[in-house]
Amino acid sequence: MRRVPLYAALLAYVVFLAFPLLWLLSTALKTPQEMALTSPTWIPREPTPANFTDAFGEQDLVGAALRSLVVALASSLLTVVISLPAAYSMARYRSLVNRIAIGWVLVSQVFPFILIIIPLFLIMRDLELVNTLPGLVAVHVTFTLPFALWMLQGYVRAVPRELEEAASVDGASRLRAIASVVAPLLAPGVVATLLFAFISSWNEFMFALVFLQDPDVMTLPLTLVRFTGPEGVARLGPLAAASLMATIPSLIFFAIIQRRLKSGLMAGAVKG
Repeated sequence: MRRVPLYAALLAYVVFLAFPLLWLLSTALKTPQEMALTSPTWIPREPTPANFTDAFGEQDLVGAALRSLVVALASSLLTVVISLPAAYSMARYRSLVNRIAIGWVLVSQVFPFILIIIPLFLIMRDLELVNTLPGLVAVHVTFTLPFALWMLQGYVRAVPRELEEAASVDGASRLRAIASVVAPLLAPGVVATLLFAFISSWNEFMFALVFLQDPDVMTLPLTLVRFTGPEGVARLGPLAAASLMATIPSLIFFAIIQRRLKSGLMAGAVKG
């Protein structure tokens, strides 16, 4: 009985966190007449899948989701591949250059990314990467790389240097020590960084809005905007259904690696 208040508080907290998703599901199952009521209903009176049918019929949600998945996977993998060796060198080799690099990484997070959209657009235009998925991948890597560098170098610092020295004493080269000793210990941090980069790229809207104009290459966030009519009025039913479907990949991806993420955040970020 002593734990009843604790469990009640935890249940209320979970409901609070899940409320936006539950309200989205409720809206997606309502009829237009029920959504127009002045007193909103929590549970649909006559649940209908018509909004899901309309959403998939009006827009190419499957194609947009596949494009978003390709961009998110490519940008997250590139972010990890680039940031991991850079973070290792920043954490292991102490020098004035590394201190300046770490400081610049932190300072770069202070300025809003809206400031770099125009310079990035000019660069991508000169490289003929505007309105292409590879160009959007490059922009997303630019967007996620600074924070990934800062986060991973904290994980690297959490790994004792003595482990590498012990491997060197046993005859292992530096690369062998990194691959056999350091890399397995960095797995939780790599997974956490991968999740951060994936979700950031999957949900990103502003860069996609600027760099993609062709409907055939638009990602899922841009496709959701097309459920808004010419007068700026959104069709709430299909929009709620499409938005609900857009959250599923992130939830699945997070559910797969949540254990790695939890252990990685506790082992690396706190100590770093």
